[in-house]
Amino acid sequence: MSNLKVALIQRSCSGTKEVTRASCIEEIRRASTLGAKLVVLPELHDGCYFPQNEEGSNFDLAEPVPGPATKIYSAVARECGVVLVTSLFERRGAGLYHNTAVVFDSDGRMAGIYRKMHIPDDPGFYEKYYFTPGDRGFNPIRTSVGNLGVLVCWDQWFPEAARLMALAGADLLIYPTAIGWDPRDVSDEKEWQRDAWVTVQRGHAIANGIPVVAVNRVGHESDPEKIGPGLQFWGNSFVAGCQGEFLGQAGVDDDELLVVDIDLDRSEDVRRNWPFLRDRRIDAYGDILKRYRD
Repeated sequence: MSNLKVALIQRSCSGTKEVTRASCIEEIRRASTLGAKLVVLPELHDGCYFPQNEEGSNFDLAEPVPGPATKIYSAVARECGVVLVTSLFERRGAGLYHNTAVVFDSDGRMAGIYRKMHIPDDPGFYEKYYFTPGDRGFNPIRTSVGNLGVLVCWDQWFPEAARLMALAGADLLIYPTAIGWDPRDVSDEKEWQRDAWVTVQRGHAIANGIPVVAVNRVGHESDPEKIGPGLQFWGNSFVAGCQGEFLGQAGVDDDELLVVDIDLDRSEDVRRNWPFLRDRRIDAYGDILKRYRD
């Protein structure tokens, strides 16, 4: 049995970039003392969720990859001996920016990057203003703990992304996330949104026979323009096994370090009994490449 101890760092935003990074590093170190070999941070963890509005000065928050942030997190991964999944605002070139996950192996080496492919543009989530869609496809990142199918937030709603990562040999799917609701929504609507978010990702685990790790931020972040109510991030970070079962789940209100054991060998047994990949009708799926079947 191949057990992997995974740490999910669910956290709220507070303070400057320097203060926020220091808090992240403290939690990474704490996770390593608890035996974690894989540590995952939420989406854009080095500061508040700036795409709540469209503001040109926010582009100054971006950094090159490699750059100052990757130097810091590489050193921490090496110090702690953990595989580390980070989420950064990447400045690729003048006027060209990405929402980028950077993975470091336990020796501090940059194992790979993934640029967010699906970019939302909704009230409070104006990411198309900031981020160019990714151009590196859906390729697992090879690390000392396995092949990581790293995707980012809005990607988690698309079964195609999860399937392509699974078909490329991902051992598990990882979703750094920043998702929440409008505080003005009625309580039923809030529950429906959060339940849908959990359910669709559990579905990816089931349909592909591999575990899912989803790490969200938590807490209220004000509207920078002081016009709207801001966003209430709902936390609820979780790990689902390859039949969708909960292996661990964080709360909805507070910062939390969730450490979970995953049995990576179990995927082989589940896929033998639920052989979805075997029974796919790849000869009949051509229309999936169309925007819509008119």
